[in-house]
Amino acid sequence: MGLSLFANLGILFVFKYFNFFIETFAEAFLLFGAPISYSSVQWILPVGISFYTFQTLSYTIDVYRKRMEPTDDIISFFAFVSFFPQLVAGPIERATNLLPQFQKKRVFTYSRGIDGLQLILGGLFKKMVIADNCALIVNKIFDNYTDYSGSTLFCGAIFFGFQIYGDFSGYSDIAIGTARLLGFDLRKNFNFPYLSINLVDFWRRWHISLSTWFRDYVYIPLGGNQVSTMRLIVNILIVFFVSGLWHGANITFVLWGLIHGVALICTIFIQKGTTSFFKNKKSIFWELLGIGITFCLVTLAWVFFRAEDSVQAYGYVSRIFSVTLFSLPEGHKGVLLLLLGYMTVEWLQRHREHLLDITYIHSKFIRYTIYYLTVFIVFYYAGDLQTFIYFQF
Repeated sequence: MGLSLFANLGILFVFKYFNFFIETFAEAFLLFGAPISYSSVQWILPVGISFYTFQTLSYTIDVYRKRMEPTDDIISFFAFVSFFPQLVAGPIERATNLLPQFQKKRVFTYSRGIDGLQLILGGLFKKMVIADNCALIVNKIFDNYTDYSGSTLFCGAIFFGFQIYGDFSGYSDIAIGTARLLGFDLRKNFNFPYLSINLVDFWRRWHISLSTWFRDYVYIPLGGNQVSTMRLIVNILIVFFVSGLWHGANITFVLWGLIHGVALICTIFIQKGTTSFFKNKKSIFWELLGIGITFCLVTLAWVFFRAEDSVQAYGYVSRIFSVTLFSLPEGHKGVLLLLLGYMTVEWLQRHREHLLDITYIHSKFIRYTIYYLTVFIVFYYAGDLQTFIYFQF
């Protein structure tokens, strides 16, 4: 297992983090007045390296922990590592779930076909209508953030939140749907995360395959929550530090992770201190209040994820919290109405498996009207084609 960890993490480090750590090391020496010369290497990052590295690590660790028997079918193993629907951007699969599916006969069924096509169509809507329409506005606002009011900048952060959500969850839905057409069941990766009532709930719903990977292979081995209060805080910060670093070799990703870590720690302690107060507060008002607060916190943290560097992130956030925050935002009301309509649909579908899980509607006419209307919207209102955000990770 040690050899596997060294090989997989070593390759990931060299390709993704070598230059980052060399430059950080040199900058640290510079702070003490001792500049050193160094040279960086311009690697071509292998596509999807972060995802299949974690998949192979999960296999090795699960075998080591005797949670599964090692496979002697090398074709199935490499098919598991390089399964094309989710190879580039997840979801991150576990060998215990996906590997056995290559070793058994798969049969196409009508219900699986319908579910797969629903997922693909919903994913295309998220990507081409939601994410791509937000992307152009986001690029314009972030590139010229000093020219805008605080309210417009906050809207820009909201647009990026929906861009990355529509982009990544859209890809995940397309991948899961494609796999389902081929007879494979991939793990659910998003569960209406912007309807989370707190940050703990958010991380149960956002990028589920990654958050559960860190939970099982980092957080629990560190002791989880069965430790002292101080150790619990350290464990959470380690997990979110590594989570931020996983997204890229940039201080902004690390800051994004630590912001979520600190906010999650505060959430946990607030929950412990107010359990009796909120015990009987189950009304729709308290649910919507929790959703609103969580969404605002997540939105502000997204600024650090999107910013080119910490200077831009700090400048962007500081301009949000100015007197102009209470002015009317500039333009883009059409996209705001689109997002409001989209969130209304998510709210109505929040107890279903995915956005277009409408088989519960008995009328075939209504179901197919929804399908054709969605297809029309995808073709007619699709924004300018943008590359998937998570392809860079």
